[in-house]
Amino acid sequence: MPISPDSADSVLDLLVIGGGVNGAGIARDAAGRGLSVALVEMGDLAGATSSASTKLVHGGLRYLEFFEFALVRKALAEREVILRAAPHISRPLPFLLPLEPHLRPGWMIRAGLFLYDHLARRKEVPGSSRVDLRSDAAGPAFQPQLKRAYRYWDGWIDDARLVVLNAQDAAARGAQILVREAATAARRTELGWEVTTAGGRRLAARHLVNCAGPWAGQVAHELMGVADAPKLSLVQGAHIVTRKVNRTTDAWMLQQPDGRIVFVIPYQGEFSLIGTTETPVSEPHAARITADEEAYLLAAVNRSLARPLTPDDIVHRFAGIRPLVLEEGKGARETTRDWRLVPHEGQNAMTVIGGKITTYRLLAEAVLAKLFPKTKRWTRDAPLPGGDVPRLGGTAGQDFARWLAHLKARNPLYDPLIIERMARLYGTETEAMLEAGLGANLGGIFEAELQHMRDREWARTAEDALWRRSKLGLRLSPEAQARVAAFFGG
Repeated sequence: MPISPDSADSVLDLLVIGGGVNGAGIARDAAGRGLSVALVEMGDLAGATSSASTKLVHGGLRYLEFFEFALVRKALAEREVILRAAPHISRPLPFLLPLEPHLRPGWMIRAGLFLYDHLARRKEVPGSSRVDLRSDAAGPAFQPQLKRAYRYWDGWIDDARLVVLNAQDAAARGAQILVREAATAARRTELGWEVTTAGGRRLAARHLVNCAGPWAGQVAHELMGVADAPKLSLVQGAHIVTRKVNRTTDAWMLQQPDGRIVFVIPYQGEFSLIGTTETPVSEPHAARITADEEAYLLAAVNRSLARPLTPDDIVHRFAGIRPLVLEEGKGARETTRDWRLVPHEGQNAMTVIGGKITTYRLLAEAVLAKLFPKTKRWTRDAPLPGGDVPRLGGTAGQDFARWLAHLKARNPLYDPLIIERMARLYGTETEAMLEAGLGANLGGIFEAELQHMRDREWARTAEDALWRRSKLGLRLSPEAQARVAAFFGG
C-alpha cells in the first residue's frame, strides 16, 4: 500500500535502496533496533555483486602487503562472528599457499601468516602450519617443482544466501522487503524523502541510504539529485567453475607473476571455483566474463596443476562488478576493500560504497551509529535464520555437525545426503520442512524447498532458486530445470 508523506505516523525511519549484502545487512540491523524500515531492490536479492564473489569470509591475507592492518584485523574478528552466526551456510576452510621464492620470499609469507594468526582472537579456525607437498595428500595435484607450502585457515560462505538470510531476519523484525521494484523517483520533503517505485508505491522516510553497489553513483546523481555523488572505481571480477582439481578439502591460494593471487576453491562437492580477475570497467551493467579473463584464469591455475585444465573442463562462468572507493593513482589490486560512507550534507541521506562481504555487519553498525546514534548494537551474537543450532561450547562447526547428526537420526526415512544438502542451505528451518513432508521431487530439488524459497526468501524465478538460493543449477538436468521454471510460472 502507498505510504502518504503527509502523515508523520506513516513515515519510515529508514529507506534502503539496494538489496545486496550491505543493504540487507543495514535493513536487518535497523529493524532489530526497533526502527521502521523498507528495502527496495530493482532485481533479485543478491542479484549482482553479492552473488558473484569468490564466496570467502576472510581477513584478506594479501591486504597485509599494502599495510591494511586495521582492515585485516576487523575482518579477521568478523570472520569469527559470521562463522558463529551462520554455521549452515559457512564453514572454516583450509588454504594451501605453495611457496615460489622468486615471487614472494619465504620470510615474507611466514611473517604475513604470523600476523594473520595473531591480529585477532580466533576460536573457529586453527592457525597456520608448514606443509611438505612431497608427502602431503594434496601434493600430487601440484606440479613436482612445488615442494613446500603453508596451510592457513579462512572461511567459506554462500554469499547469496547470506544476503537472503539478512533480508529474512529483517522482515521477521518488521522490515518491508520489496524485490523487483526499482526506485524510479526520489524527492526531498519536509519530513525527509519520498521515493516512488516501479510498482507505483510511494514510500516516505526520514532517512535514505543508497546501497546500490555499482549503481550507487548513478542513483546518487540521477535519482537523488545530490551534488556530492561519490566517484567509484568499477572492477569486474570473473570466475570459472571446472571439474574438481583439489584432491583434498583444501582451497589454494596461488601466486601469479603479475603480483596477483588466484583462488581455487572446492565447490559444491564435485567442482572447483577459480577466481578472480580485476578488470576495470566503465559501466555497471551486463557483467560477463571475457575471453581474456577466462584465458587468464586457466593459465593462472595451470602454472601449478599437474594435470592442466582446458576450456572443455569449464562447466560454468560468472562475473560481477565490484564498486571500489576511487583512489587516484592506484590500480585495482592496490585499491582498498574498506568501505566509505558518504553523507550528503543537509539531505538526510547517505551513500555507501566499497566494503567486502566479511565486514558487511560492521558497515551496517557504522551506518546506524551515524544516522541513529541513540540506538543500540545487537547483531554481534545474534544467529541468522537457520543458524540457531544448540550451542554446547564447541566451535560453531562442531555444534552444527552435532545438530546435523541428530537431525539425520530423527529422520531415518530420508536419505541422509538429502538431509545434509538441505541443512547446509536452510539450517534449522530444515526441521519443519522434513516434518511437514517435502512433496514432489522435481529432479533433485523438492517442492517444499521451492515453496520455502518463494514464500520466505522472495524467489520469483527458476534462476533465483537454482543459482542464488541454491547452486543446483550446476547439477539439475534440463528437464528438472524446466520443472522448476514451471513451478514459478515460467
